[in-house]
Amino acid sequence: MAVRRFLYVIAALILLAFAAGIVWTLFQDRLLRAAFVPTTAFVAPSDAGAPDYTQAGGWVARPTFASDPARWTPPGTPPAAGGPAAVFFVPPTTYIAKDQWNAPLNDPAANARLDVFVRSQASAFNGVGRIWAPRYRQATVGAFLTNEVDAKRALDFAYRDVARAFDAFLAQTPADAPIILAGHSQGSLHLTRLLADKIGADPALRARIVAAYVVGWPVSVQTDLPAFRLPGCATATQANCVVSWQSFAEPADPVQIAELYDASTGFDGKPRRGTQMLCVNPVSGAQNGATDPSANRGALIPNLTYDDATLESGRVPARCDPATGVLLIGAPPKDFGRFVLKGNNYHVFDYALFWGDIRADAARRLQTFLGTRP
Repeated sequence: MAVRRFLYVIAALILLAFAAGIVWTLFQDRLLRAAFVPTTAFVAPSDAGAPDYTQAGGWVARPTFASDPARWTPPGTPPAAGGPAAVFFVPPTTYIAKDQWNAPLNDPAANARLDVFVRSQASAFNGVGRIWAPRYRQATVGAFLTNEVDAKRALDFAYRDVARAFDAFLAQTPADAPIILAGHSQGSLHLTRLLADKIGADPALRARIVAAYVVGWPVSVQTDLPAFRLPGCATATQANCVVSWQSFAEPADPVQIAELYDASTGFDGKPRRGTQMLCVNPVSGAQNGATDPSANRGALIPNLTYDDATLESGRVPARCDPATGVLLIGAPPKDFGRFVLKGNNYHVFDYALFWGDIRADAARRLQTFLGTRP
């Protein structure tokens, strides 16, 4: 009898799990909005709490630090060598609370995630330059799950911090240093605004750009790149250009990205709908190409607690899909099961899947840049 009751309990749990799966599938967007979108009105955080980018506390990574997460390298990889480039890296969203629209700078959970992302993403560039990664009052993740005006206000507010950080970065960087720009997710969204507002408008500054890695955020070839005054990177050895991709396993369903893209306006004021989404294969370094797993120089395989990783080559293929503009990575790769988003979206792992390739890509483009300097 006890065994039978135990089996009944197991059957009931299976049914509950099955029912929960159906509810999640049917109402995922609604449930996510309920869980993460703030229900309070946007209130701009006080300027008294603004990060001071002339001081160490305004940065997650900065060359003057004795150590920081951006200098991490996986076992078997030479330690960060630095180099002549100055790297400005804008981190992704790490604040997921819904009590306010913009993150406080002292949130412990958000800052712990921030260290993880800077370690696993910005570190790809520590072989070619010194990395600056600002702390900023980023919009909470719920700002990306709603069309409310308050969401736009939160993102605009976050951009103000990023723009100030960039100005401080320039002021503290040698005037002739080559510059690499990089970001991910929300960080890449803000990076596109920097490219349009500051890089596109300043020929002397634009001439210092080795490459801009706008990863995990869509960029339109026709309506965005003209405002940046930089082309998409067509070849692996090209410098002074833009790299962008968004990773999806197959079968891929990038409908959410497509809806966001189609409903938006480019930096030239024209609709992005019907325009080509920039996709640069991070393995080949070329636009719209395909590569086999054997060409992948190394993906970061995280441990169970996501506080360390090993680098394994030959694991992940890559193919720019001309129909959708996203980067297809074949069947869902092993060891990346957690944090995969709807539609087989490997957004969280855009850098980790290609860490070794990004490192090599930045070195090639810097070599080209230095070789073409007068």
